[in-house]
Amino acid sequence: MLADAAPGPSVLLLSRYERLGASSRLRFLAYLPALRAAGLRVTEAPLLDDEYLRALYTGRRIDRSRIAKAYARRLATLRSARRHDLVWLEKEALPWLPARVEAAAGLGAVPYVMDIDDAWFERYARHRLASVRALLGTKFATLARNARIVLAGNPYLADWAAGAGARDVRIQPTVVELGHYAALPVSERKPGDPATVGWIGSPSTAHYLAPIGGALARLGPAVRLRVVGAGGLDLPVPATFVPWREESEAEELARFDIGVMPLPDEPWERGKCGYKLIQYMAAARPVVASPVGVNTTLVQDGVNGFLAEGPEAWAQALGRLAADPDLRARMGAAGRRMVEERYNLAVATPPLVQALREAVRPAAS
Repeated sequence: MLADAAPGPSVLLLSRYERLGASSRLRFLAYLPALRAAGLRVTEAPLLDDEYLRALYTGRRIDRSRIAKAYARRLATLRSARRHDLVWLEKEALPWLPARVEAAAGLGAVPYVMDIDDAWFERYARHRLASVRALLGTKFATLARNARIVLAGNPYLADWAAGAGARDVRIQPTVVELGHYAALPVSERKPGDPATVGWIGSPSTAHYLAPIGGALARLGPAVRLRVVGAGGLDLPVPATFVPWREESEAEELARFDIGVMPLPDEPWERGKCGYKLIQYMAAARPVVASPVGVNTTLVQDGVNGFLAEGPEAWAQALGRLAADPDLRARMGAAGRRMVEERYNLAVATPPLVQALREAVRPAAS
């Protein structure tokens, strides 16, 4: 990481969630020790707390008064933004409210860096209600144009931001803390034991597994499915469901033989940053993924895994890996090397520090 430095710019971090929110944890909170060591004075101000996400993921009733208090806190934080040199913004400041409301509250009073790691602009622009499309359809484009710098999680999002008129767009991939994973040894299996096909994610994305259920069923006893972070799915194959916990994440990945990331080829999915693929590769596991968005960059077909489109291709790819431990080991090692070189926190931190510093004092000034 970067060496300690003298105190530098004051940065107000407007994340959406606390640690339980994956994007907030990975794209913001994971960097804080290194940013502070580099001299940036970062003040955290999340919008929603972990209890909100726990209720959301378990299907419990959302306390509307809690959300109202969260918005009130965020409004107060925006009014105090002038005390800082820079705002580091996760997506938007006030979800479901127009950009002009955010601006009136104080967003833009000092320069801000906007971070996007999903195609959030699609949520408003393609909403089923015409009123939402009319009120919010161009919100993200406005935020991108007014940002000093836009940090995009992948090329698809970067192209969108440039097309929206952003003045400075940089790709900042979602990465792992490499030491957290280590190169996990391939699980020992007796001849004839099934290979474990693993998926890690959240309840909101677990439905992506449904289209590969048929491919898994075709392989029969050659494979078994392990799902981390979701449960209660109706799949045509036996599956083990395990709750996600940050402290046991690496241990769960060690139980996988193959990591999967199926996706439909739709606008929202094209904006995904492929984090679970990076996790699998960090753990030295081969992957099978749909050829959608950044997956086509992360997966070098035949080198660190396979790209599969349709049930037949999925069954072939999974079957080949399930039957060949040596192939799994070679592909897993190739994936680990790629993460070491391009998708780990140590590599991603210096460009982020540079972006935040330049946003305070643009290079041209």
